[in-house]
Amino acid sequence: MKVILIVDIENLSDKLTFEKHLKREGFLLVEGEEFAYEGEAHTHLFNTRAYIFEVMTKALAKISFSTCKIIFQIGENPMEAYIFNKGHFQ
Repeated sequence: MKVILIVDIENLSDKLTFEKHLKREGFLLVEGEEFAYEGEAHTHLFNTRAYIFEVMTKALAKISFSTCKIIFQIGENPMEAYIFNKGHFQ
């Protein structure tokens, strides 16, 4: 299944490090878009959802930011929006 991930991040300190982690985990930047990524899921919906949260948590732990909002879709299934804030990582 195709996965689309949209990220809205405030006060990002290091976009290169953030995107490098996402790329290593299989999320590639959508051409012509800023902070939109796509990948492929080969597991069940809820396992893929958990994996996305794990990837984002690890990527955000590597950088400084204020807040990060994400929304994603797995196949034809839109998922809820989620907000990470700086307090999660202190």
